[in-house]
This record gives sequence, C-alpha cells and structure tokens, in this order.
Amino acid sequence: MTAGTVCVGLGAVGMVLPILPSTPFLLLAAACYCRSSDKLYNWLITNKHFGALIKNYREGKGLTVKTKITAVTVLWTTILVSTVFFVNLLVAQIAMIFVAVAVSTYLLRLPTFRKVQSSS
Repeated sequence: MTAGTVCVGLGAVGMVLPILPSTPFLLLAAACYCRSSDKLYNWLITNKHFGALIKNYREGKGLTVKTKITAVTVLWTTILVSTVFFVNLLVAQIAMIFVAVAVSTYLLRLPTFRKVQSSS
C-alpha cells in the first residue's frame, strides 16, 4: 500500500509538472493497490483525475503522445546522468542502457491514445 501511495503522489505531481510522467506511476500504483487494498484500487480506477489514464491503458487504447515523449525523455535523462556521473562499472552501465532501450521500445510500441473531439 505504501508503494502505491507514493506512486499516486508522484503521478499527481506529474500531472502538473511537465517533466514528470504521471501515467507510469499511476499504473504502478494500480498494480500495488490491486495486490494490497481493494478499497484503494477501486478509488484509484474510479478517480476523476487518474481513472481515465489507467482505463485507457488497460483497454489497450495506449498512452498520449505527451506521456510517451515525457516518459522516454525522463527515462533517458536519468539513465544517461546515472551512467556518466554515478555508475563506474562498465557492466552496470551497459545493463542500464539495455534496460532503457527495452523500456523505450515498449513505450513507443504502445498504441497512441488520441482524445476524440466532439463535433458540436
């Protein structure tokens, strides 16, 4: 429950800060709550601010372009800063780059969700 709550907090911050992606944190929160608290899970998936992001992903509608760009940008920024300034072991640097490539590939291959505009 604690991990889920931390992820909800980060997801909420990500909704107002353009550099922090909200959807991945909310998906992780949903996974944590699903295993720990039915009450919190139901609150999250029916929440008027967070629920739609989770619902679109679960239904296979994917992520928005903004979410994809932000997630990949944050991912690569943190991986590159970490490998250049903090991790000195070549094997660990290669592993981190491999993980970044795999996660980027996964995110970019997800469907792109586009909001349907009403024609009124």
